[in-house]
Amino acid sequence: MDSLSKRISFLQHVCDTLGLTGVELIHGRAEDIARQFVHRDAYDVVTARAVARLSLLNEFCLPFTRKDGIFAAMKGNDPAEELTEAKRSLKELRAELKQVESFSLPVEESARHIVMIRKTGATPAKYPRKAGMPAKVPLI
Repeated sequence: MDSLSKRISFLQHVCDTLGLTGVELIHGRAEDIARQFVHRDAYDVVTARAVARLSLLNEFCLPFTRKDGIFAAMKGNDPAEELTEAKRSLKELRAELKQVESFSLPVEESARHIVMIRKTGATPAKYPRKAGMPAKVPLI
């Protein structure tokens, strides 16, 4: 899923070139797509590239994650500060920190982390909030 049609077109090209099947590319904003019944609380594993602070990513991604499913967020530097900041969003969105996996990228040897969050219950109906609101008033 991506809000930019250009990225979706590129990913479609990649899928076509590699002969990938069973892939669904969705053009839209997480705040809108997460309100669709077919996608809400529906996926075993949800991932996100490092696009925002964890408190914001939680609101974008946890509505897609089913109960007992995992949201895996890629982070660069030590995510300890973001994890502290994200405590309220985890509680509000019915999730808990499962673990943090740390590793170094080959060649450049820079640190990376994958924050694993387990969904403990259905997402409350008021989340995600309308587009723009999560960034303006994050759950911190």
